[in-house]
Amino acid sequence: MLFFYTILTHIASLILKLLALFSPKLKLFVKGRKDVFPTLRSKINPSDKVIWVHAASLGEYEQGIPVMEALKKEFPEHKLVVSFFSPSGYEVRKNNTLADATVYLPLDTQSNAKEFIKTIHPELVLFIKYEFWPNYLNELKRLNISTYLVSGIFREKQAFFKWYGGFYRDALKTFNHFFVQNDSSKKLIQSIGFNNVTISGDTRFDRVVDILNRDNSLDFIDNFRFLDSAQKDKATLIVIGSSWPKDEELLVNYINQSADEVKFIIAPHNIKEEQISSLTSSIKKKTVLFSEKENKNLGEFQVFIIDTIGILTKIYSYADIAYVGGGFGNPGVHNILEPATFGVPIVIGPNYSHFAEATALVHQEGCISIKTNDELKLAFDSLLYNSDERLEKGHICKTFVQMNKGATKKIITHILK
Repeated sequence: MLFFYTILTHIASLILKLLALFSPKLKLFVKGRKDVFPTLRSKINPSDKVIWVHAASLGEYEQGIPVMEALKKEFPEHKLVVSFFSPSGYEVRKNNTLADATVYLPLDTQSNAKEFIKTIHPELVLFIKYEFWPNYLNELKRLNISTYLVSGIFREKQAFFKWYGGFYRDALKTFNHFFVQNDSSKKLIQSIGFNNVTISGDTRFDRVVDILNRDNSLDFIDNFRFLDSAQKDKATLIVIGSSWPKDEELLVNYINQSADEVKFIIAPHNIKEEQISSLTSSIKKKTVLFSEKENKNLGEFQVFIIDTIGILTKIYSYADIAYVGGGFGNPGVHNILEPATFGVPIVIGPNYSHFAEATALVHQEGCISIKTNDELKLAFDSLLYNSDERLEKGHICKTFVQMNKGATKKIITHILK
């Protein structure tokens, strides 16, 4: 079975090279993998001690940061190699200062797996949340390299739990231990014979709790919030993070009818020029872009569009209400824990069932899920004009984050045994 899987992977590689001619994202996917081995050989010496962490994309990387930081404290003499599968993760974090080498993960062929692992010769390997590449896992097992799954999630629909999933179940035998987020994942993995599993929770909670200890100030946001030149009165601020066009269809309708004492910051998921231009032209209120903010009195504007990346987390610290986008698409809503850690009540779209934290916060009523214009208006208005409700839901969100921290300590304690 592994032979046929590897053949299919080679065929997929050829197809991807052809498709890359027509897709900028796939072009990055293909081109970025050409320099992996030269990059690794220039940064990792044969005598180095190495820890390897693999993250599928940006979300998994952020999830792994608390564990990576803890490992660097425990093993300061080790070098850290971080690999990404997706361009949306690698291109954003390729210049991070945490890792000694950050690369794309070459496609899962036997030759790639052998060369990659031989080049970095890791003593410890962590896979974040998911992505189970059989050739890499088999090579790690063959070399008896300690391998862990961190913040794992298992679902019944995965191949491991189907009658035809024996090939993938065998790959799981590589892992020394599974650290999973919840009881359902633990029961699923146990149902196919794996008892080396611990419910550690989600390391993202540790990540967002740590955000509170950082400097989250942004002077230009303070300036934007003022309603008058005397800088006495501040607007109520709604922060819209990681929005997609389907979110924005509803949001723009609300913004265009909103009262002047309410201001909006929009940080779209896609900051390409045509997307930003389309969004800006649909808004009737006075609007300013982050890229054009210099030498302007930001207090004169009601809508502030953030056409850059990397500052959304800090912006959430200023929010009275947050809308987190993605909930009208697939797989669903983006990270709600960042506004939640600041005690901000949250509004999201209807697609959130794949995200345990969103499901829990909707159930606890710290987060409101909406489907229509009317539901969005009702949610925003109730939070804007009922300060007790706003504070209560914000408190629920903050408490939820605080109650779920601690996954990193459980994982590190087990690894160090």
